[in-house]
Amino acid sequence: MANTDLKGNVETVDISDLKAVTERTGLGLRKHAENYLNAVNRQVLTISSAGNKEVHSKGPPKRGLHPGASQKQLIVPRVPVGPMTVQVYSKSALRMSPGSQQQVEMDMKIMLHPDSTDNKAGLKQQNNETKLPLITMKKSAPMCSQKIVKGHAGSSLWGLPAFHYMDSPLPLLEEDLRKGVLSQTEQRLIHPAAKTTLQIPPVVSKAAPFHEFHRQHKKSAVDYYRMKLKIATRWDMRANWSKLVPNGEISSRVDAENTDTITFPNTKQAIYGADSSSRGNIARRPSSSSKASARKSKRVWMYPAQQLEPELQIPPQTQFSQTSPCQPLQDPCFDCDMAVYHGTIDQTAPGFLAFKQHYCLSWGSIASFLEHTEKLLQDYAVPLATINCKKLAEVASDFERDEKPTKNDILSVIKNQSTVEKILNRPGQRHKGHGGTEMAATKIQATWRCYQARKAYIHLRQQQWASGVIGSSWRSCNHMARVKKSLKESRQRHLESFHIRAKHLAANWNRIRTSRRTIIHIPSLGYSQGIREHIPDLALQQNMQMGRLCDILDANVDVIYICPLHLSEELLQYYNKLLGLQAAVRSGNPEAMGDLQDRFRILTPEAINSFPEHHMCLATLLKYSPKTIKRIRTLLQSRAAYIVGGVPHNDDLAVADMLNVPILGSVPEVAHLYSTKSGSKRIFASACVPTPPGESDIYNKEQMIGVLSQLIVENMEVQRWLFKVNDECGGNGTAYCDIISHLRCYPWVQKERQRHSPETWNEKWAHELALVKISQELPGLLAQHVQPVNEKRFPTWEKFLQTFLTQGGVIEAFPLSEHVTNLTVDMLIEPTGKIKIMSSGDQLHAEGPLRSSGTTIPQRSVDPAILNSLCFKIGETCKSKGVLGYFSVDFVSFIHPQTMEQQVWATDLDLCYSDQLALTQLMLYMTDGNLDCTSSRFEVSLGSKKMESQRIEHEETETPAPTSSWYAAASSQLRHSSLAENYYGVFLQTCQACGVGFDLQEKQGTVFILYEDQQRYRLGMITIGEDLQGVLMTFAHNLFIIHQEISAPNMQGETNFKMAIQDIEAILGITAENKLKLEEEQPSPADALKE
Repeated sequence: MANTDLKGNVETVDISDLKAVTERTGLGLRKHAENYLNAVNRQVLTISSAGNKEVHSKGPPKRGLHPGASQKQLIVPRVPVGPMTVQVYSKSALRMSPGSQQQVEMDMKIMLHPDSTDNKAGLKQQNNETKLPLITMKKSAPMCSQKIVKGHAGSSLWGLPAFHYMDSPLPLLEEDLRKGVLSQTEQRLIHPAAKTTLQIPPVVSKAAPFHEFHRQHKKSAVDYYRMKLKIATRWDMRANWSKLVPNGEISSRVDAENTDTITFPNTKQAIYGADSSSRGNIARRPSSSSKASARKSKRVWMYPAQQLEPELQIPPQTQFSQTSPCQPLQDPCFDCDMAVYHGTIDQTAPGFLAFKQHYCLSWGSIASFLEHTEKLLQDYAVPLATINCKKLAEVASDFERDEKPTKNDILSVIKNQSTVEKILNRPGQRHKGHGGTEMAATKIQATWRCYQARKAYIHLRQQQWASGVIGSSWRSCNHMARVKKSLKESRQRHLESFHIRAKHLAANWNRIRTSRRTIIHIPSLGYSQGIREHIPDLALQQNMQMGRLCDILDANVDVIYICPLHLSEELLQYYNKLLGLQAAVRSGNPEAMGDLQDRFRILTPEAINSFPEHHMCLATLLKYSPKTIKRIRTLLQSRAAYIVGGVPHNDDLAVADMLNVPILGSVPEVAHLYSTKSGSKRIFASACVPTPPGESDIYNKEQMIGVLSQLIVENMEVQRWLFKVNDECGGNGTAYCDIISHLRCYPWVQKERQRHSPETWNEKWAHELALVKISQELPGLLAQHVQPVNEKRFPTWEKFLQTFLTQGGVIEAFPLSEHVTNLTVDMLIEPTGKIKIMSSGDQLHAEGPLRSSGTTIPQRSVDPAILNSLCFKIGETCKSKGVLGYFSVDFVSFIHPQTMEQQVWATDLDLCYSDQLALTQLMLYMTDGNLDCTSSRFEVSLGSKKMESQRIEHEETETPAPTSSWYAAASSQLRHSSLAENYYGVFLQTCQACGVGFDLQEKQGTVFILYEDQQRYRLGMITIGEDLQGVLMTFAHNLFIIHQEISAPNMQGETNFKMAIQDIEAILGITAENKLKLEEEQPSPADALKE
């Protein structure tokens, strides 16, 4: 057989020699492969190249690495390296002499059998020193640093054993270096997979002249295994080291200095072949033609695994049994894409094998990640997905082997992420993939079971909710029942105690009223909650009866006044001075002022700020003020006392029970029943007093239309009709409408009335047609023309009608005259049953004709005898109904246009202490006078100077001195927004400078009632004088002066002063007309003497 040496000479070779060489080479390769596999399976150690520097140390051998270690030592790096590269220095080094060839053969024997004693002895000779080839890193392929992989390599078929990197470099001693690379590899000083470069190569090789394999002459893998033996026999120890790649080609590269570099891929299959996984093998030499072509063209023939021909690929059954160093086939920074068709990765594809080999150290985590990726793509039937291998390696390195990645983690490594995500999110896509039918069936069953369970759960929750609601309602109902029962029992006890104390008060009234006693004034407005909510400034409205303090006019009376507002020290001093004028008024000496602070107390409950949004009346606030209750008990000191309230409330009884004092007033139920508009109509009907034509207790619209139609037919002369809500007070619940002037069928009704005789017209059958026409027209007429008195409270007819029908009300006729006088009479039913008239006065109207804003005392519009008769009739009726204490009756007086006679109608009844009575008490206190309501005379004792002058005048004329009748104009409802800009001290000084004040000697002038010092926009005023016309003029003049002083020309403010002045001017005009008529009707004194 012919053989070609390194020089290209051809010589014959004996068959026996070939067999011996083949056997020796096979044994060496087997042993080398076993050592290599053992090293790989144990631990990965790599030795980096030291470049062209010396690696031999000339010093004594040492086992440790001293601090000043030089660059001659070999360092074990922590990262895997690329393929081993043997660099040949020059072309001349490939031409060797026969002695050199023998030396190369000896070096090869030593490398194949390093444990042989003969070989070790040969190494010690200087002339036979083994020179290893210098191995350098490839300059064109920079190494990519890789992450330390989490987890452990498992027993997966894909996974290779995980190698452990050493933490510190391992030094090589000179003694170890002398033994050679193979000996160091055997002793695990150099990892078999390490990339080692020696400065002095032991073997100077020359490339064998192999023929280049063209693509059309490439052999299959079967031919490759058949030629294995032939390749082994042609092995020349003088040739360069080379390694067989799977496709049978040699990858050679020539650097820039015309030196040859042969790259050895680290694939075990190329070394061992397909028939064994543990046997050693040796790479075949490149052909001379291939080497020559590489030298001429200086091209790199690199065939990556993705481009291998199918027939030259490694058989699948041998792929998973390989165990080789993990080296990249081409670029260390491996970056490629992997296609996944229908959820399956082609594990035999060259790209996959190259990717697996490149990331063999972290393959356990990558394989687990790929399994989950395949499962997800199969489950959702994704036809194509492209995986970014570099991104896959980075993401998989953060996962443990058994850790399951999320869908987002998997999508992050997919290149066509948007397309895959759309497929994954497509409804029903899961049921199209692997196990979709079973999954759909499971889903349907689970959904049905969930629906059944949910339905049962909802039903159960509904039952639980229902049971909870029932239980809660039952407990709440029981609690409410217990509270109501407790309140009912408490109120019943209070009522029983009220009757007991009322009887005791009646039995001892004559003694109590003449002895030392204390009166507790509680000006509470105990209306219903709905009415109190619509009263503006409820606390201020309850404090408009400061005149109650004037009960101390009786020397035996002490007053405790419960105030609903906190009064400042300024106001308290004002009332101390005002009430201290009693001695000065009696003596006529302004210097004789007394201090009566021990006679009256003004107390404010501490609970007035505790319920700001509840609109509680004063009695309720006092009930929840234990400190004030305790102080009242202390002030009483077991003396005789009784309570004078306002509008009665159940809490008045509770306070009386807490203080153990009687109440001079009615039971709250009785007071509320007969204080309504319908209740007062029943009282007036029982008393047989004249009332306006009308109807009461109206609660629905049909009833209202029918009643109003009947009233119109029966009273054709009435122009205006009034609508009054039962529970409203102060004219707030009143509306009026001039129906006759807007009723289109009124002329026809008049003709119909004239057609019948008066007797016939009084029959009901004669009204039927007129009632039909009027009732048809009334709803629209009322909606358009009804005018509520308080437009803020009732801006529209609809709201007024709703309140009217809810609370009930009355419809009554307005007087037939243009000039109407309203008057109020205050009365008292004592506990003994005695009825007294306490005050009377004609009303002033500063807010409109149907709202009272003040009064003139005493009244002068009705004959006192007639008025007293009506009042006592009403008083007797009230007493028979159980009414007790103070109450007031409103009358209206006018001249009938047909009969020209004065008529007096009773219009309203209030079972409470009125503002007029409080003003009357202040008037009497400031004048020390006497009000005789039976004759409607206000008598005041004159001052000493004026009395002496009148006495001399009457002595000269020899006529008796006439008794003096005085008058007072008073109002508690004056308001002006500009008053808030002035303090009371400044305001009083301004009035004094303008001549507005009270003369103590003459007992006439003006006195102010101040309510509070926070808002300061309301006040009361009383003007006292000898002449009614003069009093009214003074009152109007005072209002004008105050308005001018507190208002700017461009800021008049919101006030009712102007309307009050207009009303007074109208009264003065009527008074003047009446005076002229009276003078014309009565003859002069001279004519009387002639007669």
